[in-house]
Amino acid sequence: MRETAYAKINLALHVRRRREDGYHELETLFAFVDAGDELAAEPAHQDSLNVLGEFAVGLSDPFGNIVSKSLNSLPHGKGWAVTLEKRLPVAAGLGGGSADAGAVFRMVERAHGLPDDWLARAAKLGADVPACVLSRACIGRGTGTELEPVANDLTGIPVLLVNPRFPLATGPVFKGWDGIDRGPMPSGDLRTIALDGRNDLEPSAIALVPQIADVIAALAASGAWLARMSGSGATCFALFDSVEGRDAAADALPPAWWRLAGALR
Repeated sequence: MRETAYAKINLALHVRRRREDGYHELETLFAFVDAGDELAAEPAHQDSLNVLGEFAVGLSDPFGNIVSKSLNSLPHGKGWAVTLEKRLPVAAGLGGGSADAGAVFRMVERAHGLPDDWLARAAKLGADVPACVLSRACIGRGTGTELEPVANDLTGIPVLLVNPRFPLATGPVFKGWDGIDRGPMPSGDLRTIALDGRNDLEPSAIALVPQIADVIAALAASGAWLARMSGSGATCFALFDSVEGRDAAADALPPAWWRLAGALR
C-alpha cells in the first residue's frame, strides 16, 4: 500500500487561554495540501521502519518515530515493513509527524478497518493527529482534537508553502505567547475564516526565528491573497488565485528557502 501524508496548514490559529493541564485552549482552522511525505507498507514478519528523503536526518530512531507508535497503537496484522520518504521539513508547523501518523491510520483502515476508539488513540499520539487522519478541512477546538465540519470553498486553490530552513520546536513558541485573548475565531466558510482570522503564535515564532517575518513579507508582496505562518512555524503559506501566480511567486523566492507548490484538498 501507498499513502500520502498530506501537509497540514492552519489557515487560522487563535490561542484563547492557558489551561490548568499545561496545554492551551485553541480554535484553529485546519486545511490540507495535496502533497507531503510518502509512505509505503507491505506485509512482514514484524514491524519495521525505513526513513529516507531530504529530511530523514534526525529521524534515525525507528522506535521513537510516530509511524512506529501509530503501528503499535492499532491492530494491523502480523507486521508491516514501512518506508517513509520524508519530504516535509521537521519541526515546521506542517504537522509532518502527525500527517505521517494519519497516513498510517488510513492504511490500517483500508487493510483492516479502524477500531471504534480510533480518535482517542490518535489523540494520544498528538493533538493534530485526529485532524491529520481525516486530512480534510475542519475546525479544531480544545487542544485541537475536538473537530467540527466546515464548508470548504477553497478546494483546488493554489497554495505555496515556504520555510526558511530553520527548525522551530512547538514548546518554546507556545511559551512565548503573550497570554492575551484576542477573541474567537470567526465563523463562515474557509475563505471567510481565513481572511478574518489570524495566527496568534506569529509574534512569538518571529521572536525566535526572525526570518519568518521575511518569508511572510515576501509572500505578501507576491500577489497572494493571503500570506500567514502555519501552526507554530517556521513554515508559512500563501494562497493564490492562479497556478501561474503561485509558480511565479515560487520562482522569485530566495533559492535557499524550501518551498512546496500544491493545491488545497
